[in-house]
Formats: sequence, structure tokens, C-alpha cells
Amino acid sequence: MPRHIGPSADDVAVMLKTVGASSLDELMKQTVPDEIRLSAPMGIGEGWTEEEVLAHLRRLASQNQVMTSLIGQGYYGTVLPAVIQRNILENPAWYTAYTPYQPEISQGRLEALLNFQTMITELTGLDIANASLLDEATAAAEAMSLAHRVARSKASAFFVDAECHPQTLTVLKTRAEPLGITIVVGNPATDLVASDIFGALFQYPGTSGVLKDLRPFADAVHQAGGIVAVAADLLALTLLTSPGELGADIAVGSSQRFGVPMGFGGPHAAYIAVRDAHKRNLPGRLVGVSVDSAGNPAYRLALQTREQHIRREKATSNICTAQVLLAIIAGMYGVYHGPEGLKAIARRVHGLTATLAAGLKALGATVETSHFFDTITVQAGAAAQDILVKARAAGINLRDAGGGRLGISLDETTTAEIVYAVWTVFEKTAGQVESMARGLSAAGSALPDTLNRTSAFMTQPVFRSCQSETDMLRYLRRLADKDLALDRTMIPLGSCTMKLNATVEMLPITWPGFSAIHPFAPAEQTTGYQALFDDLERWLCAVSGYDAVSFQPNSGAQGEYAGLLAISAYHRHRGQENRNICLIPASAHGTNPASAQMAGMKVVVVKCDAGGNIDLADMREKVQVHAADLSVFMITYPSTHGVFEQNIREICDLVHEAGGQVYVDGANMNAQVGLARPGDYGGDVSHFNLHKTFCIPHGGGGPGMGPIGVKAHLKDFLPGNPAATETSLAVSAAPFGSASILPISWAYIRLMGDAGLTRATQVAVLNANYIVSRLSEVYPVLYRGSHNRVAHECILDLRPIKDQTGVSVDDIAKRLVDYGFHAPTVSFPVAGTFMIEPTESEGKAELDRFCDAMLGIRAEIGAVEAGRLSAEQSALRHAPHTSDVVTADEWDRAYPRRQGAFPEGVAFTTKYWPPVGRIDNAHGDRNLVCTCPDISEYME
Repeated sequence: MPRHIGPSADDVAVMLKTVGASSLDELMKQTVPDEIRLSAPMGIGEGWTEEEVLAHLRRLASQNQVMTSLIGQGYYGTVLPAVIQRNILENPAWYTAYTPYQPEISQGRLEALLNFQTMITELTGLDIANASLLDEATAAAEAMSLAHRVARSKASAFFVDAECHPQTLTVLKTRAEPLGITIVVGNPATDLVASDIFGALFQYPGTSGVLKDLRPFADAVHQAGGIVAVAADLLALTLLTSPGELGADIAVGSSQRFGVPMGFGGPHAAYIAVRDAHKRNLPGRLVGVSVDSAGNPAYRLALQTREQHIRREKATSNICTAQVLLAIIAGMYGVYHGPEGLKAIARRVHGLTATLAAGLKALGATVETSHFFDTITVQAGAAAQDILVKARAAGINLRDAGGGRLGISLDETTTAEIVYAVWTVFEKTAGQVESMARGLSAAGSALPDTLNRTSAFMTQPVFRSCQSETDMLRYLRRLADKDLALDRTMIPLGSCTMKLNATVEMLPITWPGFSAIHPFAPAEQTTGYQALFDDLERWLCAVSGYDAVSFQPNSGAQGEYAGLLAISAYHRHRGQENRNICLIPASAHGTNPASAQMAGMKVVVVKCDAGGNIDLADMREKVQVHAADLSVFMITYPSTHGVFEQNIREICDLVHEAGGQVYVDGANMNAQVGLARPGDYGGDVSHFNLHKTFCIPHGGGGPGMGPIGVKAHLKDFLPGNPAATETSLAVSAAPFGSASILPISWAYIRLMGDAGLTRATQVAVLNANYIVSRLSEVYPVLYRGSHNRVAHECILDLRPIKDQTGVSVDDIAKRLVDYGFHAPTVSFPVAGTFMIEPTESEGKAELDRFCDAMLGIRAEIGAVEAGRLSAEQSALRHAPHTSDVVTADEWDRAYPRRQGAFPEGVAFTTKYWPPVGRIDNAHGDRNLVCTCPDISEYME
């Protein structure tokens, strides 16, 4: 437990004296309303040692059976190159980084994401790709929504190829219903009526393995004014005609088989690519190339005006967390193998599949699939179940496709011995396979001639220069050295809870017992995972006061969406379909209104008062006006303004009296664990940001997990298994979301126990109030709660500085880079402010270093106030300072060279040098470049 909490007991005593509290208990009494304070332990028990935690997790992993998975259905065995595993997946320089909203200190991961985007656009034959989505099924849902927005056709139906993966179909149906979209499922050759639809989704290759030319179907949809989307397998695209060449406007899919373990469902980076005409409707984050203050190329996030944090209920999607770390791994898999290496892997997989099919035919099996890449379907009739059992006895999982049909999917890990073993489970008499194999001739290609790829891909130098491990190792090191992550410095981002991701918690995620499990493996093979889920559900209920948890949502925004769908289903079940009003405070996260819009709700905004609290008079009025149709009130607690509102129970009671439900956004749970529980003070549902409060690392912008906790009356409306035919609601592709990272949160809670979790929350609140005490004399704190306290974060108001001196919030953020700090959250929830959350992980020395930096910056602002130089002349406006700038032969600035490079307190030995100067975002949006540019041409 002490490893997770930065300040020592002596430090805590000094900090309490600074903030004016006699003890942590007194500080909590001054901060958290008495009426919601917990009076007893949560019931988790004592914390365990690291050795005890690892030993128990090993036992759980051993209870999962690692089989040879030939299930397919979008999930494959793959080989993660050791140089990528050790230097990205297991390297805190990559996995502890934050979303690259501050691009000057994110150039390494931005370049890596640009590689991913480039690889996707090249393989799909489309113009532009984003920096990843959550999984293939939700990417398909995003494609459907995008098609709905941009299609010329005004039809309300969307055609889905029956060959799409079943989990994709379920997620599409879930997403379509609140938006008034009708899903039409069928065979495009017989059931596609282009005039009746606004778009269509085809699977390529199909879930049964079938390969068909999509051009006639695409032409028909286009002629009727519709949009064509294709869900495509990336490895297959190295040998097959690209979706863009077949007529696709949108391509989606998963990059899982590019080196990312199956992990019982995730995390895996999905992709989406579109034609240039649709780039401003593309959901999620997009990496582009701009220029810095010296005119040099520099990477940044482009076209952010599309995103939910700006557009709110008008956003193209509610996506907040992506799968950045996994996209980087997949992109580096492409860099390491290069186009020729990828084609070699694909040819080997296809060759083994063709050999498998030929052998099965020779054994008398009915192979339905004639043209295929890596998957075939066998009609086994009444013998199907016996074959499945026999295969499992041999350590092999096949896919039960229903109706006596068996699916078999090969992958990068398949060997000739595995093919032979599959033949054996199909043989009718002993020795039949041995006899057949002796006479089997070499199998030819089963790819249709009309679909053989002729276009080149991944021709950029980066995909041809790192095929040796030495070159790859050095490339990864160069990129990591460009970035600032938690392994170097405190990241004081408000609302984002950038806390310690302990190494001991990270170790189990690469163990085969967790990482090598297919999400649709038989339940009897995954008892270790189920035990882990049971523990984690019980603990999260203990922490929150809820009665049940779903682990399916694989991001916080997905959790919001799932919770709102559960509330809508509850109202419908009670015959109150009319309830569709969602009340949301003006201070809410942008995902809240975006999620409500996706769930088919109408957003009504509730005002905040001058103290940052919900305006109770406006709240009462809005509840009264909309009482008959009120579905839900969404509130973040403590508030986004960083205070515990005193009237939370009254607010929840108002909503419940009107027949509505209360959604408590879990973004700020790090201020509540052990002190208060949403389910006790009025919450009906919350999501838990496991990538915040419960220590899953941010990974540069993902992975995340957003499971939801609900009260008992909502339990029956939680998401079900997306691959089960009887499931009516699913929000992600896998039953338990990104299951392979759940051991991280399990380990954190088990290490801490009741006392440790409570202590962590207390120290998080102490750290925030300590920063307030040190900085508030020169930086006004915008909102405070009872007894003049803040919760676990605080908002510094920098607007008066801008008004008096012209020094902007961006100037201060960029100057912090020269001190070696990531900036706090900029201009959210109030423009022109910093929102600072230190977390409990940071010790007093690091807090003091940050405060000293902020005070040093305030002294530089003072020089501008005094008229000694203008804002334009100051180091603030020129920040951050690169090594190129400060070592140039000439220095013509109004401040000393040393001040620019080494502000007071920054040591020569620990100096972080930003790789680029301040980036021109507007230039990048005007001149959009979202694939690896030829730098020489770009400079011209």
C-alpha cells in the first residue's frame, strides 16, 4: 500500500500544517459533506503483499485453459515481436503517457500513430484513417452513423451483410435503435435493395471465410445515393484487392492480429478509414502534420473541432478513449515486418488453410468455402458436436457456427502439426489421415483471380528501414525520448487522474493464461477469468454502493452509453417510453451530452451558479417542466469544478421524485473511494474509469475500461454476450470488454485493501489542497467548496492574467514544458483556466517542484506586468525552447538564453528537451496531412 502513495507520514504532517488541518480526518470532514460520509469500512479487507497478489493471479491464470484457438470470428493468435513487447507494451515511457493534446511533448507517440494511420490507409486503399477506435464492432457502428450523416439517400435503413461477425451485428442493432435506423440483414446477392437503404456494410472476407467481389453491390448502393462500408481483415488485405478499389467509402476492422494478443477480447485497436470527402465526419482522433515555430514539420491532433469535448451533443461520436497503445503496437508490427514480411505471413497462413481444406475434402468432409483466405466452414451435420468435443480433447477450439457447421480459422501461430491435428479430429477411421496425407498434392491458391491485389502498399521509408532488431530498438528509443510521460514527471491533469500504474500490476497482462484466450472460448475453459470478474465485481460494488457490474464497456464513454441504454430499457419495461429527457449540468464532460444523444435522448442543460455548483433553482424548474418525460440526470461528483456539492442528496431526490434516474459520472471517483459511495447518496448507475481511479494506464490515449455499476432494479438491463443470438443489447464486441487489462485493477484493489484505498483518496484530496495553499495567492482558485476546500482537483483562473498582460493559458502551458512538466488540463471546464489533479501518487518533493515552476512562471508574468518586456518578447510566448533554438549562433531575444533553456530550478542533468517548438495548429488544419509525408516534398 505505501508504494502507491507518494507523501511519507512526515510529509503528510508538514502538508497538513500548510493547508491548516490537524489531521487527514479533519480535512475530510471539511471537504466531504457529513451526510454522505461512509461510517464503516467498505468490506474489501486488508491489503495483500505484492508476492501474495502475484501468486494468486498465477493461480487464476492457470485455471484458464490455453488452447489452440481456431475459432476466428475476428480474433486470432499472433506473434508479438519481443522487441515490441519489451520496449512498448512493457515500457512505462509508452504505457504511462497521456493523450497527446500537448503535441510538443508527444512527438514520439504521434509519429507512431501516424505510422498506424498510414498503414491503414495503404492497406484499405482509402484516403485517410484515424488513430484507432475501440473494437471492430463499435467501429462498424461508427461507420453506420457516419454513413447516415453523409449519404445522399434519405432512407432510414442500413443493410448488413449476413456474413458480418455476429458480435458486430448485435452492436449495430443496439446502436441503430435509439437513432431510428432499421437494420436489414441478408445476402447482398439476393436481398440487397439499394433504393431502400442509406448505406451497407459488407464483411471481407466473410465470417464463414467466403470471399466475394463486392464491386457490383457497391455500384448498386452508390447509384441509389448510399454509402458503402467494408469490414476488412488487415492481413488478408496484403494479398487481396483493397476495399477502396472495390468501391468502399469507409473501411473498418481490427488490427488485433498485427501482434496484439487476443486477451479474452481486448484491448485491441480497431481502425476506420474513409475517402477524403468524409474526413470532417470521421470519429475519434486524427494525427496530422503541421509546422512548429521554426517552420519544421511537427505532428499534432488535427481537426479537433469534430470531437465530443467541443461539439458535445452535436458531436460525430462520444469517443473519448481510443486504443492508442495497441494502435502503436500494431503499427510497429507493420514497421518491423514491412510490406514484404506481412505478405509472407499472409501467404503462409493462406497456404496452410488451402492445405487444410484440401485434406478435409480428401477425408470426405463437406467444405462449404471454395474461395477463402484463412477461414473455411465445414458442414459436419450430426457429427459436429462430436468433432468439437474431439478437437477440445486434442487441445483445439473450433467454431460452432450452428446448424452442424464448423468454422476453422488459421493464423500466424498455426503450424503444419496443427493442420495435421485438425485432420485427425475429422477422420472417420484410425489411420485415415496418415494414408490421406501421403497422397495429398500441394494445394494451390484459393483466392479468386479477380481479387488478387495488384496495388503496392506501405512504400514509405519507415516501413522498409527497421527490419533488423537493432534498427527497431533504436527507432523505438528515439521516439520514446521525445515524449513526456509519468516515468519522467508528474502529469497534473484535472479529471484524468494520471496516477501510478505499478509494475507489479502490469506483469500479469502478458501471461498466456490471460493473454492467449479467445473471447468466445467455452466457459469451462475460462474459470480463472470468471473468478477474477467475480472478485472485481464484488469489490467495485463495495466501493460504490451498487448491486451489479457489467465489464463490457471498454471505455468511459462506452460506459456512459451502456448506462443510459439500461435506463431507457428500464423505463420502457415500465411502460414509460416517453421518458427521453436527459438533464446535464453546464459543467459536464463533453462525453455526457454526446452519449445522451447517441442513446436517443434530448439534452436539457442545467445552469451552474457563481460558485460552480448546480443552480438549485434552475434544477427544480427544469425537473418540474420535464417531469413527465424525465429519463435521467447526469452528474459528475465531486463536480467537474473540483468541489463536493453539499446538496447532492437533495438533487438526487428531486430526480427520483419526478420518476427519473440518476447517472453519476465516475470520472472523479478518485475523490470518493472509501469516503462516499454513489449508490448510497442517490446514484442509480455509474461507470468506473478503471484507467483513472483503478490504475489501468492511459497508454497515450487508451486502452481504457468503463464498466458500469447499477442498482438492483437495473441489473436485468445490462449488456449481454454480443455473439449470442438471444442478446438484444451489447455495446462492445467482446462479452467482458478489454478483459486482459482487468488484472491490473484487481491487483490494485487487492494490494490496497480498505485502509489503503481510503488513505489514497485522503492523500489525493490533501495533495490538491496543498497545491491550492501554495499557489492561490498568485493564481486565483476559481471554485471552492465547504470550509474553502477543494476536492481532489482545483481550477486556477488564468483569465485575469490574460486580461492584464496578454499572457495566455497556452503560453503558461508551453512554458511548463521548459520546466519538464506536462501541462494541467487547459481551458476545461472553463476557458482560460488550468484544472490540476495531482493524485495521491505524487510525493511532496514533486508537488513542490511543480508549485515552484508555477511560481517561477508567475514571476516572469510579473516582468510583463511591470512593463520590462512585452508578452510577445517574453520567454512565455516563445516557449517551449528546443535545443536547436538555445544553441543557435545568434540570440536576439529580450531575455537571457539561459533563462529560456534553464529556468530556475531546472538542472542540467535532468533537463527535458522538447523536440519541436510551439506548433501551428491552424496551419495543420488548413493543410491537412495525415499519412507519413515525404519530408523533402513537405518542406517544399
